[in-house]
Amino acid sequence: MDKKINLLFVDDEEQFLLSLSKQLEARDFHVIAVNRGEKALEVAEKEPIDVALVDLKMPGINGEETLKALKSAHEWMEIVILTGHGNIDSAVECTKSGAYCYLQKPCRIDELLEVLKDAYKKKVMNKNRIEEKKMNEMLRLSQSDSPRAILRRLKEIDKGAGD
Repeated sequence: MDKKINLLFVDDEEQFLLSLSKQLEARDFHVIAVNRGEKALEVAEKEPIDVALVDLKMPGINGEETLKALKSAHEWMEIVILTGHGNIDSAVECTKSGAYCYLQKPCRIDELLEVLKDAYKKKVMNKNRIEEKKMNEMLRLSQSDSPRAILRRLKEIDKGAGD
């Protein structure tokens, strides 16, 4: 049994959200669709999300704010911005804030699938590097002679893991 990629899809256009969610589900994604940035943040706290697909213009917390909040709480999560209201300035800002990619609506499904696949690949590589870094730090600590220092440093590593 293959594990599906957990995709958080955030867009305030209900018909588009429903339609694209169905298309992605048919292509073996597990899609969690929400229509607001606030809901996306709640879901990401409760569910293991691999990649987020986020609209830019939404009421409440907009796409750029959602991107920043998700990246802050889940540093290994990759986020793709998909918008019909994009411009070069917002693309630059989103990229600086950690967006994996910035796509314009309408977007061909095969192009979107390729971007989502590549974003997931990057997420896996990033998360493994984080875990490798933690393991190396723990191995280095095991050679220390102070149990108190080891405990303190392990607590710091655990807090800094971001997941």
